[in-house]
Amino acid sequence: MSRLFDPITIRGLTAPNRVWVSPMCQYSSTDGLPGDWHLMHLGQFAAGGAGLVSTEASAVVPEGRISPQDAGIWNDEQASAWRRITDFVHAQGSAVAMQLAHAGRKASTHRPWEPSGTVPVAEGGWQSVAPSEIAFGDYAAPRALSEREVAQLPGLFAAGARRAVAAGFDAVELHFAHGYLVHEFYSPLSNHRTDRYGGDFEGRTRLALEITEAVRAEVGEDRPVLTRLSASDWTEGGWGIEDSVRLAKLLDERGVDLIDTSSGGNVPNPDIPVGPGYQVHFAERIRAEAGIATGAVGMINDPEQAEKIIADGQADVVFLARAMLRDPHWALRAAHTLGADIRWADQYARAKNWH
Repeated sequence: MSRLFDPITIRGLTAPNRVWVSPMCQYSSTDGLPGDWHLMHLGQFAAGGAGLVSTEASAVVPEGRISPQDAGIWNDEQASAWRRITDFVHAQGSAVAMQLAHAGRKASTHRPWEPSGTVPVAEGGWQSVAPSEIAFGDYAAPRALSEREVAQLPGLFAAGARRAVAAGFDAVELHFAHGYLVHEFYSPLSNHRTDRYGGDFEGRTRLALEITEAVRAEVGEDRPVLTRLSASDWTEGGWGIEDSVRLAKLLDERGVDLIDTSSGGNVPNPDIPVGPGYQVHFAERIRAEAGIATGAVGMINDPEQAEKIIADGQADVVFLARAMLRDPHWALRAAHTLGADIRWADQYARAKNWH
């Protein structure tokens, strides 16, 4: 029996399997609105058998977008546009989660296929914000948020969560990773504040915990709250796995159900030993030491590799990104490889016989 294709229940949600699609930015929105591309992009994974499909980082405020073309959830028009996507994903039997995000000092940048760097205000960009006035690499320097502005952020994330629920999402994921705003707060490399949101571990993690409390209160007890963490900055003097275990325990106490365990993103060009499953050990350690469910992510490509991660108890689910871009029907193929029975869309069922 394949463990990868066992259902998993988290609070009031039961996902049909443990093949979950990572958030992947598409840089294809106008005014934060998801469109036909997003329907195709996310819908293909649901038709391909994924247990849960995640949206790209969806900004809770306009200035929280990574690029001017990023999706958002800061107004009701966006929530309405997301509804046809959640309806389609549900019709294929998959669950769907929205990743709530704020890009902080890494906001207002060009799309990956355009020249790199900050988009100037004159060209549709904006002043980025951060815990401290420390630029990321050669990006434009951010403005440091006032203490009052920081204290308003949990309410903005909660409002985004409320719209996500109204749009039909089964779960929300808090994007606290990859060098974006909340990661910038908890990492000592980017947070040099001296007020209550800076200094020691307690001060630097305060914002993450306040956002979590606000979002949990907004979505209620039945809906899962996931959190993506960068388990390590991969840089001396930065955030590390011991810090992540400690924070994961605090997030668990405040109602987070699963840690989507990634790494890096807060320092340009860190020395990361990239290879198949290179972040899985972070998920395994957080799961064992913090006692919270985890998702493993990062160069998980093969069905047997994913199966072993689940069967060995290294993580509770696997998140796939580029493997899904290469093969949106990865889950259907993996089920065949592992001898598991999985639902096929009626329109594709005639292809179920592989002979």
